[in-house]
Amino acid sequence: MNTPKRKVKQRRKSSLRFWIVATLLLSIIYVWLQQKGDTYDIWPHTNVQELVPITGLHPIVAESEKLLVRKAARRGIEVVITHGFRSNEEQNALFNQGRSIAGNIVTNAQGGESYHNYGLAIDFALRTPEGDVVWDMERDDNGNGKADWMEVVELAKELGFTWGGDWANFPDYPHLQMDFGLSINDLKRGKRPPETQ
Repeated sequence: MNTPKRKVKQRRKSSLRFWIVATLLLSIIYVWLQQKGDTYDIWPHTNVQELVPITGLHPIVAESEKLLVRKAARRGIEVVITHGFRSNEEQNALFNQGRSIAGNIVTNAQGGESYHNYGLAIDFALRTPEGDVVWDMERDDNGNGKADWMEVVELAKELGFTWGGDWANFPDYPHLQMDFGLSINDLKRGKRPPETQ
């Protein structure tokens, strides 16, 4: 027999699942529209960060992310952080994309197997002078003869990030992470990096 407390817990779980799925679906729709080039008319002068605030990052990662955005801006490159912390449920939904649900495969990491799940990873894109958010690794909008994307990667590495584009088996070009010497297995066992350096 369901007690009132159990019913409240079930409602809360159901409500949380709904909001996680809704947020993930809105993010996927936004990225799809962005790739089609339709978002400017829907949300002019709005960036992904304003739509989906980046929260839940480890304090050192959060500070490094802000520093990366500022350093890139000094070079005339506008970086947009598109993802940060991701729950296991959100990660599983991304993992299922291209497998049990429609879309392209975007990750090989299930829930609990991504540094995003521990607040230790971010994904980024670039904003063009026209205001579009793009994942174009060839653009040189600051006109210095270097791809803006690779300039951001260089800055990120100087700040201690590892770049997913260096991965041999499944390169993830927008992905930056800080593992602090901890493996996914370490994190699964409850180990965490210190809050400060």
